[in-house]
Amino acid sequence: MRELIKKDQAVTIVPQDFKKTNKGKVLDVSIDGFRMELKYKPEGLFVNHICDFYSFTDNGYLYFESYIQKLENNVVTIANPVKHRFLQRRKFTRIKFIEELVLKNGDLTHNIRTLDLSAGGMKVQTSDNIDMEKEYDVTLNLSGEQEVRCKYQLIRVEKGDNGLYTISGRFTHLSNIDKMTLVQFCMKKDMENVNKRGEV
Repeated sequence: MRELIKKDQAVTIVPQDFKKTNKGKVLDVSIDGFRMELKYKPEGLFVNHICDFYSFTDNGYLYFESYIQKLENNVVTIANPVKHRFLQRRKFTRIKFIEELVLKNGDLTHNIRTLDLSAGGMKVQTSDNIDMEKEYDVTLNLSGEQEVRCKYQLIRVEKGDNGLYTISGRFTHLSNIDKMTLVQFCMKKDMENVNKRGEV
């Protein structure tokens, strides 16, 4: 773990309740794990509960699962993860995501059907000829009570033989918590798909 996590490194911790996402700095690293001081009051964080962890490192965006061994005020002791993976710095995990959504710009609305999703953006289809110069409000309903509200900016539009427009776009004005929510959602769905393929 010492090769991955270093003193003063910034780490984001995401518990099962995404709204309780927290972050902090590493105080020290040992053979068994590391201690970190949280920036916010540790609400929604419990000893022995599995959490997701993210951190920027020299090797890219580090992701791993682990659990809290000890919780003392704003200081948590984290056990060494069994395994970890690096996310590509410029490319987020992309998953198949089929939902009926609405793009809004003032009084203007467009009905769209999503095709895929990542923390960076999404690909959609619509019968509307959408103005590429505008930025649109969109609400992503992920699962249960999870939703992410952000802006959607069109990057590329292609018209198919079926008369439908296929649009690629990116998300803007995403809060750090919403970005983490999307990263985690897409990664978990991707892992579920990999496991399902392995079972077949």
